[in-house]
Amino acid sequence: MSRIRRMLPFLAWPRPDAALLRGEAMAGLTVGLMVIPQGVAYAALAGMPLVTGIYASLLPALIAVLFSASPRLSVGPTALTCLLVGASLTGLAQPGSQRWIELAVWLALLTGLLQIVLGYARFGWLLNLVNSPVLMAFTQAAAVLIIASQLPALLGFSAWDTLLTQPFVHWPSLAFGLGSFALLVLARRWRPGFPTVLTVVVASAAISWAVGFEGRGGAVIGALPQGLPMPYWPGWPGWATMGQLLVPTLVITLVSFLETASSAKVDNGQRGQRWDQDQDLIGQGLAKLASAISGAFPTSSSFSRSALNLYAGAKTGWATVFSVAVVLITLLLFIPVLHHVPLAVLAAIVLVAVMGLIKPRAFVHLWKLSRVEAVIAGITFAVTVLAAPRLYWGVLAGVLMALSHFLYLRLHPRIIEVGLHPDGSLRDRHLWKLPPLAPDLFALRMDAALDFATANGFERAVSEHIAAHPGTRHVMWIAHPINWIDATGAEAFARLRAQLDDQRIELHLVGIKLPVENLLRAAGHLDDSPRLHLYRTEAEGLRAASRLIPEEPSI
Repeated sequence: MSRIRRMLPFLAWPRPDAALLRGEAMAGLTVGLMVIPQGVAYAALAGMPLVTGIYASLLPALIAVLFSASPRLSVGPTALTCLLVGASLTGLAQPGSQRWIELAVWLALLTGLLQIVLGYARFGWLLNLVNSPVLMAFTQAAAVLIIASQLPALLGFSAWDTLLTQPFVHWPSLAFGLGSFALLVLARRWRPGFPTVLTVVVASAAISWAVGFEGRGGAVIGALPQGLPMPYWPGWPGWATMGQLLVPTLVITLVSFLETASSAKVDNGQRGQRWDQDQDLIGQGLAKLASAISGAFPTSSSFSRSALNLYAGAKTGWATVFSVAVVLITLLLFIPVLHHVPLAVLAAIVLVAVMGLIKPRAFVHLWKLSRVEAVIAGITFAVTVLAAPRLYWGVLAGVLMALSHFLYLRLHPRIIEVGLHPDGSLRDRHLWKLPPLAPDLFALRMDAALDFATANGFERAVSEHIAAHPGTRHVMWIAHPINWIDATGAEAFARLRAQLDDQRIELHLVGIKLPVENLLRAAGHLDDSPRLHLYRTEAEGLRAASRLIPEEPSI
């Protein structure tokens, strides 16, 4: 039964009563009124027909809440995922064309299937390949590109490349754009729970219709198809095109689920539960498949809408069910209201949504913590911006640099000679200017596993010290940081013992962990010997070291 509940999380939802449904209905209404204009705006960002943004907020959101482990997340169109879709398809088709729609649907299918496979295989840990600095830098670079792409519509000119050659500004569009932007920014600060986005959209549609904005050359949403989406299946694009979609599929899968992770950790933390990332992978993958069948693009979890859902008091997945109902009613009855909404208003909605992603202080803070990671983040930011529209090169470059840095650290473990600090602890002898534990003893500690990556460094540290100090008669290895050893590490330990035995140097092992000890005994490297000593604690080791200090002759 527990396995069935894990695979079908909605079975664990509480039985609804009147009080619960009232609260969930209010939260669902709040998010539903926000997701409709956002969905239309983000669809434009993806180069898709605007109505597909509403399609992506309907069935995908319902499927996600039924099969995800985090039922209070708002799933649907997001700015970052839509930007990746638009950037990935640039050069492969004309935005808004049938070919573009087919390729976007293929991206939804491929990313959805990949997430489902990863979830069922319990491979959620692969998300750890992208560290926080890389994701932060990529997100900020993407936000800069999103803002740059929306400024022409907001400010009333056609495109950046025509601004110098044809410096024409449509002043009514500029007024709608800046006015909407100012209202959204002020409302976010003073009334975050108020459905300001919907209010601005409806008010701008009414003003646009009243003043004849479209007839004066203003760009508006226009007519959108009314009614439910028809089932959609894309045509086969060919193996060559599928190969070009491979890297975008990997990046969209990764980035969209990292978006989910940022919201899911908050949701599960508030509920006091462990985050089941594999089940969320499955739920998000199924949502992407539902979006593809609806003729839309890959979906993801929206951090802003999920936060609004929590702020509005959502406690279960029933809030999302009400949100989907709001979208459904709008799709069936109120689509004509969107006809007169200026595109400048949609640009303002996108800008306000992504403004919070730009945090220059994050780079300053990161520089204080780790200059290497700050450089990696800076390069990731630069590559993402310069490689536009192929944004995935920024993620790939960041991941490659982060993994290279990780590998460098693994190949160069921290190995120190320890001495007894006045506070009673063993610390870096050279850093704290401490005397050796005994005149002819070399006491060292390696803060890493003893495996193929660290074995050579460990052997080299001991050999170089003995060569530089030929009078060394004892080597004390503080081994409690070693929590893992592989076959290469065991062979290195055997060679070290043989070298010490040849030079008649005694080896003292302090605090060796049981799994490491069991492996070394199974390999035959901890056999009884008068020159091998084992101590369970540092206190035992220190007492043994003190006995090695020669006594001063009495007068």
